[in-house]
Amino acid sequence: METFTEPREFVENPVYSQDRQSTLAALDMDSIDEPIVDIVAGFAALPHCFPLQSCYGHFVCAPEQDSRTLEPVPPDYTGLVRYRIAYIAFCLENSYRGWVLRETLARVPAIDLGYVQFGTADWFWKRSLIVNSYALQVEPVAHQLKDDAILEA
Repeated sequence: METFTEPREFVENPVYSQDRQSTLAALDMDSIDEPIVDIVAGFAALPHCFPLQSCYGHFVCAPEQDSRTLEPVPPDYTGLVRYRIAYIAFCLENSYRGWVLRETLARVPAIDLGYVQFGTADWFWKRSLIVNSYALQVEPVAHQLKDDAILEA
């Protein structure tokens, strides 16, 4: 699945309120990776935004390892690591506050252009029909179009 495309412009979304309400009603905070619970809750608290999906990012060093592990790569490990991207996908309201938040979040990649991207969450636009959905992700830029990457430790 492609996880990153260039940010799309806002479009009208007459069902934003219903999408937000139903998505937040189904949001199970216990299923969110613990290190990013506050981030997801923060997005959910904004009336002009709601979270759609997220992942803290996972480093898997062995086939038998839990793919949702929160453990870092062991310091003495050498070999290949499967990195599952860290990201948060969210929907923004087509409003002034939604636009300001979009423009603010679009500047986050300046932190590290080699690893942080902002773009459209196309899989929500296409499959779920949740327009004005975007994602911030942390992934080596060479792998920005993938859900995971095989990296050397």
